Amino acid sequence: MTRAAPNIVLLVGIVLLACAAATRPDWHWRLPPGWTPPPVPADNPMSATKIALGRRLFYNADLSIDGSMACATCHEQHHGFSDGNATHSGVHGEPGRRNVPALANVAWMPSLTWGDPRVRTLEAQLLIPIAGTHPVEMGMNGHEDEIAERLGTDDCYRRMFRAAFPARDGAIDMTTVADALAAFERTLISDHAPYDAWRAGDAAALSPLARRGARLFFGPAGCAECHAGPNFSDGAFHAIAPAQSHAADRGLGEITGRASDDGRFRTPGLRNVALSAPYLHDGSAPTLRDAIKAHGEVARVPENDLPALTAFLAGLTDPRFVQDTRFSLPDYACGKRL
Repeated sequence: MTRAAPNIVLLVGIVLLACAAATRPDWHWRLPPGWTPPPVPADNPMSATKIALGRRLFYNADLSIDGSMACATCHEQHHGFSDGNATHSGVHGEPGRRNVPALANVAWMPSLTWGDPRVRTLEAQLLIPIAGTHPVEMGMNGHEDEIAERLGTDDCYRRMFRAAFPARDGAIDMTTVADALAAFERTLISDHAPYDAWRAGDAAALSPLARRGARLFFGPAGCAECHAGPNFSDGAFHAIAPAQSHAADRGLGEITGRASDDGRFRTPGLRNVALSAPYLHDGSAPTLRDAIKAHGEVARVPENDLPALTAFLAGLTDPRFVQDTRFSLPDYACGKRL
């Protein structure tokens, strides 16, 4: 017994190491100093296999009823994952209600739609464009099982789902599709704009005009009162125009039923904002100047300060983000060219 004890200890040690390796995440956040990792649901931990699957799904039009629309149809990388239109029509031609939001650093947003504070996870938000009805976007409401049928005919997809969701036996359904897409979208991190270099101590990263704009933005113009934090959004819902001007879209008031919430919309983040025109919840502001001026009394910006503010906002553009091949249409899957 005494001679066997060391072997037992060794065996227990090997088992513990194996268990630790099995539970050790294969995804690690690489963030700038001072940034904390975004919240991730306990039932949808990050993994490299899940992110790879979500990236492929993001560009797959089989997630729409007629095969004409993918997530990337409205969220184009060169637009900062927006699409350059005021709104975007759905698969049946029904006009879109609201401007397509950009996705840079979306993982940190506390709520994920223009007007509904109840949508607080990417997993829940993704079901809105895929299967929502107000308005119809991708048109899969009532046809969710078709997604499993379509993807299940592809051996590579079956392998990718098994690798991404081993605890669910590689199930292909709306839950695993949404979880994979959410994992991919959490990796859409923008942190290499000239503004970031300036914040890190490179005084020349922003032009003198943009630096003046920064002083206005964080000071007398009052922009940072709502566009706060590293992603330039407080995540709250504000009105920038009289409520009566929002009769066609009540915003937060549509959810709460309170007239005092009419015209309140979530503060959008501003990273890569120069690439995502037009602006505001309805896309009614063609340029950054128009968007600033639309704030009326909310933003205290004289006309002669607009060039400086727009120069600062241009300094939030991250060229690496909009060219990063990790976020683009994948060329390969399962070791083969797509």
